[in-house]
Amino acid sequence: MKTYSIFSVCLLVLLSISACSSPLLSPTPTPTSTSSFTITDALGRQVSYQSPPQRIALAGKANLLVADALYLFPQAVNRVSILGKGAQGAGNFLALLDPAYDDKPRFENEVGAEQIAFANPDTVILKSYLTESLGKPLETLGIPVIYVDFETPEQYFRDIQIIGQLFQDPARTEQIIAFYQSRLDRVRQPVAALAQEQMPRVLLLYYNDKDGSIAFNVPPMNWMQTILVQSAGGNPVWQHASLGNGWTVVSLEQIAAWDPDQVYIISYFKSVDLVTADLKNDPLWQSLRAVRQNQLFGFAGDLLSWDQADTRWILGLNWLATRMHPTLFPNLDMRQEAQLFFQEMYGLSEATFQQEISPLLTGDLP
Repeated sequence: MKTYSIFSVCLLVLLSISACSSPLLSPTPTPTSTSSFTITDALGRQVSYQSPPQRIALAGKANLLVADALYLFPQAVNRVSILGKGAQGAGNFLALLDPAYDDKPRFENEVGAEQIAFANPDTVILKSYLTESLGKPLETLGIPVIYVDFETPEQYFRDIQIIGQLFQDPARTEQIIAFYQSRLDRVRQPVAALAQEQMPRVLLLYYNDKDGSIAFNVPPMNWMQTILVQSAGGNPVWQHASLGNGWTVVSLEQIAAWDPDQVYIISYFKSVDLVTADLKNDPLWQSLRAVRQNQLFGFAGDLLSWDQADTRWILGLNWLATRMHPTLFPNLDMRQEAQLFFQEMYGLSEATFQQEISPLLTGDLP
C-alpha cells in the first residue's frame, strides 16, 4: 500500500484548504439531512456517513458512463461536483441535464489520490477495478470511497440501489428499478419460450479504424454486449472462440467461416450508418448470408451507442429483440421508447427530446 510522509500529509491539508477558496470549487452546501446512514457498496464494504455527501467526485476511465447513472437522480445536478474527462460520443449529453456541467472541474483519467484530495470531495465514486490503484490511497487519506461496477444488468440493479442510498432517495430508486425491470421482463419473458433453433446465429462486431487500418472485434462473454445478444434471444457465434479480457480482433476469414444469420455493427468513432453502408457495398461482405438476406444492422444509438454498459443498455436490449424476433414485438416502436426513456429517466421534455436527441438517433431504427 502506498504510504505518505508527514510532510506530504501536511501539504495535502494545506492544498485542501486552498482548494476550498478556488473559484471553481464552491463551498460545501449545507447538508439536507443530519441523519446518519451506512451504505454497503459493490465490494460488500460498509461506508458510514453522518449526513448525505454534498461534494461527490467521479474518477477513472469510463467515469462518464457512471455519471450517466448518477444523473438518473435529480440530486446529481447539485451534488456531483467533480467529474473525469472523457468524450460523450456525438455530443455532450450531461450538459443537457446540468446547467453547471461545463463549469465543473475535471480529473484526468490517470488522476492520483493527491490530486483528488486537493479537490476536497466528501466522497468519491469509483469502479471496483480501481480499488488497489486509487481507492485504497484515497481511503488512507481519510476520503470515503464508494465502489460500483455498472457492467451487467444485475450490477445495474444493485448499483442503482447503492446510488439511491447515497442520495437518500428510495422513491426515485424504486422508480428507476421498476422502469428497467419492466423493459427487461418485456423481452426476457417471450424470449424464454423460444426453442434453440428459433434463435438466430448472431455476430456482433466492433468496427475500429483508429490506427488507420480496419479491425473487427468481438467482446468477451461476460461483457454487456454479449449479455444483450443472449438476453434478446440470439446465439453468439463467437462464444467458442479464444477470447481475451477485452475486445478480440477477428479476421474476415473467421467471419466468413461463422457465416451468421445476423450481423450487428458497433462503431464508436465513425458514423455507424456510413460503416454499414460501406460493408453492404463491399464484394467480400456481400458473400455473407446476413448481407444477402439484408440482416446486417448498425447498432442503434443517440449520443452514445446503445450497446455499452451505460444507462442506455435497456434501449439496446429492446432494440436487439425487435431485430432478432420482430414477430414477438410487432408493436414496439423504439423511437417512441427512446423518448419515454429520456423523459422518465432524465426528465427531458418531448420538445427537448425532439430537438436535442431525435436528430442524433443512428443505426437501424425503423
